[in-house]
Parts: sequence; C-alpha cells; structure tokens
Amino acid sequence: MHVTHDPGAAASPVIDFNAFLAVDIRVGTIVDAKPFPEARKPAWRLWIDFGPAIGVRKSSAQITENHPLETLVGQQVAAVVNFPPRQIGPVVSEVLTLGFPDAHGKVVLIQPGKPVPNGGRLF
Repeated sequence: MHVTHDPGAAASPVIDFNAFLAVDIRVGTIVDAKPFPEARKPAWRLWIDFGPAIGVRKSSAQITENHPLETLVGQQVAAVVNFPPRQIGPVVSEVLTLGFPDAHGKVVLIQPGKPVPNGGRLF
C-alpha cells in the first residue's frame, strides 16, 4: 500500500508511548527481489530476512522508481512486522516495507546508515 502525504501538513495527534511500542518496526536484509507484473501500480516482490526470531517475510513494495530491481538484494530496510498479512493480487504481503516520498512523491526506502543485525527493533 502506498499512501501519499502532504509534507506541509501538521503533525498527527499526540499518542502515548505505549501506542508507539505497539508498532513493531524491524530491520531486515532483502534476500530476493522479483518483478510483480500483476500489481495495479508498479511494484517489486521482496523477501526480507528479519533474523532467526521472525525469519524471512514477503512484501510488495511500490519502490520501482528509486530502487532498480538489480540493486535490492543485500540492502537493509525497515518494515512493520506486526500488521496482519494483506492479499495484493496473487501475492500475500506479510510486512509493510517503509519509506519516505521524494520530491516527486516516489518512495525512498528507510535504511540504516550502517549495517545492523537483522531483526533489530526501532526505538
């Protein structure tokens, strides 16, 4: 799912820390990436390794404009790992891969500045 957002919009309403902790954002390494021609909007199918506790999970990501397919394997990314799976055409997306929009509204992946262990949680 790709959500657009006005960068000039005000901040969302205040939440408490426990609400933040309910969203489990982890880092993982892309171990495989394939085209997803059945998607309504251009997307890649990703297999992301989140370490031994979570394992490899699948994601559909609308990142084709800023992330060529051949550059993805080996990159670390951030994803929400505790949303329910979502059926996207013939694919079940198990995690929500995270990114920010560039100046043209195209997704740029959130990635750590240096390698970190797979499965590490954002805090």
